[in-house]
Amino acid sequence: MDECKPLRAGFTSPGGDAYNTDKDINGFRYDAVPIANGIIQAGGSCDLLQYEPEKHEEMKTKLAAYDGFIVRVNPGQLSNPGVMPGAQDMFDKMMSEFVKAGKPVWSSPEVQTQMGAKDALVKIKDMSCGLVDTFAYYDPAALRKEFVKGAAFQPRVIKQNRGSAGEGIWLCWLQDKEYCANFGDAELEMGDKLKLMEMNDNHTEYHTVSEFLEFCEKGPGGAAGEWKSVFPGKYLEGGKEAGGQLVDQRLLPRISEGEVRMLMVKAG
Repeated sequence: MDECKPLRAGFTSPGGDAYNTDKDINGFRYDAVPIANGIIQAGGSCDLLQYEPEKHEEMKTKLAAYDGFIVRVNPGQLSNPGVMPGAQDMFDKMMSEFVKAGKPVWSSPEVQTQMGAKDALVKIKDMSCGLVDTFAYYDPAALRKEFVKGAAFQPRVIKQNRGSAGEGIWLCWLQDKEYCANFGDAELEMGDKLKLMEMNDNHTEYHTVSEFLEFCEKGPGGAAGEWKSVFPGKYLEGGKEAGGQLVDQRLLPRISEGEVRMLMVKAG
């Protein structure tokens, strides 16, 4: 094509507003229209298109006409309840095929996997910029072993690996019990009480340590009790290969003042 024609690809999850907190009233992510307008103002053209998993082959043919792709699909949304099973894998495979065909995809599934992993916080925990009480859990045994140590020491942030709109991210405070003075001095009991706030909608719940761990592993109901969260827990489901993971880090109270994000690029 003589004219560069990129596409800004998006997706609206079933389930209403609770599953689409990253989008405006028209169903697009808040940065979608500004990105498209920026490309148009720079002399290119850009279309906005919503991915429909049920029409995958039809969409693949339609997308093949474009020169490049700006993917604004929140990681994990294609695996939400109500979405066609396997949608995330289908979408990722399609975008990887476009990359192999020489078409730029920003950002590609491979880049998202390498750069979006929350366990990077664990890899720097022993550096001067890290915190020693930072953990990554890939199985229930590790979760049950280490969570009781960190939560006895300081308020926590528990983050699932899937998603980036606050779903499955919990602020966790100890109730009716004092924190220990030093990390490792004490461990919580299964009956100790927690105050929990989920960051997608800031709703608050109160559960025992045992109930919270059950929810993280198996979801609500049964030994986990009843939960108000619209998301189903089960954060370790599928294991590490399927993205099942929790990161457990100390809550830093100054986060309310803002944060600084840095992108570091090494010139080849």
